[in-house]
Amino acid sequence: MNSASLPALLYWLDLFSVAVIAASGALSASRKEMDIGGFALIGVVTGIGGGTVRDLVLGYSPVFWVERPEYLGICLAVSVAVFFLAPYVGQRWKWLLWADAIGLGLYTVVGADKALAMGASGLIAAGTGVITATFGGVIRDVLCAEIPLILRKEIYATAAAAGATVYVLLHAAGIGYIVGLAIAGGLTFGIRAVAIVWSLSLPAYKSRAGRPF
Repeated sequence: MNSASLPALLYWLDLFSVAVIAASGALSASRKEMDIGGFALIGVVTGIGGGTVRDLVLGYSPVFWVERPEYLGICLAVSVAVFFLAPYVGQRWKWLLWADAIGLGLYTVVGADKALAMGASGLIAAGTGVITATFGGVIRDVLCAEIPLILRKEIYATAAAAGATVYVLLHAAGIGYIVGLAIAGGLTFGIRAVAIVWSLSLPAYKSRAGRPF
């Protein structure tokens, strides 16, 4: 792959990431039986929410979808498409989980890479990758009156943290974006997929009776 084609590939991968996450938001709207306006709202805030928080944290202005409105357009298009297609998709909760898992893997790397490109440290870049991948889902779940996935026992943020950390290490070792995306994004998706298939979760806190003093 020559250097001229690489930026175009990264751009389309980024658009695909946003589209997948927007689809997870629209599928969540379908579970709540919202109208088409609700689909559009939930799909948009899910698709661009994490990236918006990322840009605000990094001090990047204007935020990415103001600078490139096609990101907003793809969120709207995907949301409307899901509105018409969702009735034909059985077991929409599973579709939501898998769409979210794909988006988690892609957006974790996108967020970490943008932070590194702006000169952030490895720790900040890893944290930014987690924020980018998860905060759109947090906004989605809050608006849909659900406990956010990131706050449940599910292995979710942990998968993003693992993938972001690996990407930062690969970047430090001089590994290119595409290979880093394949490895770190695949790791994030793989951890999340294993958790979904085998219903794995982190141990939760168990309340105990207070001790007498």
